[in-house]
Amino acid sequence: MENGFIDNETNSSEDIDLKRYIAILWQWAWLLAAMTILAALTAYIISKRTTPVYQASTTLLINEAPSTKSTDYNSILTSERLAITYAKMITKLPILQAAIDQLKLEDVTPEELAKTVKVELVQNTQLIVINVENTSPQLAADIANTLFQLFNSQIQALQASRFAASKQNLEAQLARIDEQIQQTSAELEKIKASGTSTAEQDRLETALAQYRQTYATLLQSYEQVRISESSTTSNVVQIEPAVPPEKPIRPRTLINTALGGLIGFISAAGFIFLLEALDDTIHGTDDITQTLHLPVLGVIARHELDNGSLITIEEPRSPISEAFRSIRTNLQFASVDKPLRTLLVTSPSPTDGKTTVAANLGVVLAQNGRKVAIVDADMRKPMVHKRLNLPNHSGMSSLFVSEKVDSDGSLQKTKTDNLLAVTAGEIPPNPAELLGSEKMNDILVEIGKKVDVIILDSPPVTAVTDSAILANRVDGVLLVIKPGQTKMDAARQAVEQLQRAGANIFGVVLNEVNLSRSRYSYYHYRGYYYSYHYYADENGKRVKKRAKQNKTQASAPPQD
Repeated sequence: MENGFIDNETNSSEDIDLKRYIAILWQWAWLLAAMTILAALTAYIISKRTTPVYQASTTLLINEAPSTKSTDYNSILTSERLAITYAKMITKLPILQAAIDQLKLEDVTPEELAKTVKVELVQNTQLIVINVENTSPQLAADIANTLFQLFNSQIQALQASRFAASKQNLEAQLARIDEQIQQTSAELEKIKASGTSTAEQDRLETALAQYRQTYATLLQSYEQVRISESSTTSNVVQIEPAVPPEKPIRPRTLINTALGGLIGFISAAGFIFLLEALDDTIHGTDDITQTLHLPVLGVIARHELDNGSLITIEEPRSPISEAFRSIRTNLQFASVDKPLRTLLVTSPSPTDGKTTVAANLGVVLAQNGRKVAIVDADMRKPMVHKRLNLPNHSGMSSLFVSEKVDSDGSLQKTKTDNLLAVTAGEIPPNPAELLGSEKMNDILVEIGKKVDVIILDSPPVTAVTDSAILANRVDGVLLVIKPGQTKMDAARQAVEQLQRAGANIFGVVLNEVNLSRSRYSYYHYRGYYYSYHYYADENGKRVKKRAKQNKTQASAPPQD
């Protein structure tokens, strides 16, 4: 059973990794498609502009001498070596130069011609194939046939030279004996005509018989040499002449285009995975749960309003507003044992959008009937007053210098019912000391008497120590992370600092997520809420587009 559990966990891990890789490729699908098309198009254009090369082939048969034909191992080995030798001889300088001269190939050297000629042995046969490549199909065939003719002539000449000396010697002796026979025959005729002594006639007849016997012996030797020559001479036969090819062997446009597209795809995929390996930013929920070991309480899609207002006020029925309500619900579940009274919203880096999240979260809490105060505890770069469109003349800095904490004058009303705000006020020289003072506790207590929930917008954790100072004075901390921008090391360091400070980290909110390109696309989230984006135009036709909500809609948003 234990092995079964291990196997299941391994398979699950492999499935997750496979889905992760597929999601990465899907995120960069545009680059994969662009590189594939570009590479394929480049290969196609190059192939079309490349001069076509044709290949002509001729097949030769090594016709061995009858006396060498045998089935023993040595004869077979000799036959193989003979074929290899012939194949090497075809591409040697004498034959190549002779082919150049015969075909009148100008500006072509034997070395250049050798590069276009390829000789192959057909395995387990006595066949040799000569392949010649050229931009002219006719010239390729002519070169192949000419190489055979010249090679065959060379082979015949080389083999004939082995018996040339013996034949020339025998031919010379036969010529001398024949001359002596002719001379003796003439003298014998004269004696017979003159009627001289019989003794001289007998001598000449005896000599003539000896000459004829010698001639017959030499002629027999000559015939034996010729028979030996024919029985030991191998020749080469052209069994398939070369003909001009109809189609070029290269460029292979279709194959080159396919290979170009494949290379482009592989190159793009390699580049993508290299970027992913070098990219140390957080990309999605798996990075949070597996690396930071924190739950993801919500995902806020990338959005932007023209007037810079809060989307929960301007478009309370949009998917983004629903996402903030989901975060509100998740926070309630995260603080079941103890009602949520104080919440610290912070982030690892300055551009994660923590203030926007804090302000929108305050709006949806107020819309749910709870009285909420948003406190700008970022007294270095305050942004709450800008998000809520409030003056920043007095605020937290004013409360610290008051002899008696009286929050009534600092709590400002906002456009949303039940939502109050305490801006940062004038920037003090020592924010960390002020936030860590006992008076900060008194300020929170006084504000808490006026509202149900306090949301503190604090500086980034890794930038200054302000958030760590406030972390153990609140009920919980909400960490805002911007995928694709927040560094993993910064997020890990922020979590470690908050945990060392004794913070109760409720979870993480992923802000400004590009759902169309995120490797963990939340299609169920988008598809479910897109039904809210159908509106009627002036003619009453149902159209799908985004539209701002009016005041009536904003004052009566849908409840959980």
